[in-house]
Formats: sequence, C-alpha cells, structure tokens
Amino acid sequence: MASPTEAERAQIADLLGRKPQGRFEIVSRHGDGTPRVIRNVPILDDGTPMPTLYWLVSPRDRLVVSRLESSGAVSRAEASVDPDALRDAHDRYRAERDLLIPAGWTGHRPSAGVGGTRVGVKCLHAHYAWFLAGGDDPVGAWVAEQLAANPDGNVPDA
Repeated sequence: MASPTEAERAQIADLLGRKPQGRFEIVSRHGDGTPRVIRNVPILDDGTPMPTLYWLVSPRDRLVVSRLESSGAVSRAEASVDPDALRDAHDRYRAERDLLIPAGWTGHRPSAGVGGTRVGVKCLHAHYAWFLAGGDDPVGAWVAEQLAANPDGNVPDA
C-alpha cells in the first residue's frame, strides 16, 4: 500500500472532516489531481475491523451519489443488476480485502462484501468508489451510467 504524503493526509482529513483512523492510499483522482477514492486497510489502528475497503472522499461525488440514493436508486440498482454478478462482486471485494489483513491477525475481522453486506445493495457510495478505483462492480457501473445521464444526481420522475 503506497503511503500518502503529509500534505495528502491533511487533504484527506479535510475531505473527511476528521483524521483517518487507519492507513490508506489514494487510488482515484479527479482530472485536477484532487482525491476521489481512498483504499483503507481492513484493520484500523485501534484493531477495529474496517469492512469498507474503498471510500468515496470527493465532496462532489458524495453529493451526487447521495442525491441518486435519495431518489430510490438503491432499490433500482439492485433490481437492475444480475444477482449472480452482484454476489460475485461481493465475493471478490471480500477476497481482495482479506488479502490485506496481516498474516497471523487473531482479532476481529471485517466480513461481508461491498458496503459491509453479504447480499444485495446497501450503499451506492461504496460500489461507486470501488468502480472508480478500477473494480469490476456491476452496481458501480450502474451508478456511473446513471450519473452520465444525470450528472447532478437528480433523477427526474424516479
């Protein structure tokens, strides 16, 4: 995991509104270089499991995805994607996260898949973050399609 610079740590703390609770790396940026997505370690500094590997830190992205979610898009996304593809995405996400847990770790471990769920869709932000970081996430791809059609996240007559 590539360590961020002190300036990047401060920038991420500013974007989150708090100091990150564990190590992370910036894995996706906007065209101007500002961070969009970080990848967290699965075990925080205090030993707490962190189920969300990819975290959307861009205020603009968080805003438009929140607008999309408020329009009922979580249910629409779940109904629109192939359930087997979604289940596979959860399994791949969990496997990627599990590879980052230190060997010999005996404490609590994060479980489940994207957004901390084993099935279905819980959080479009988590799916979209993984997609932006290069993950093969059918829900993240669905979110990207919705935002391409409605860049402000407002979905008319949804």
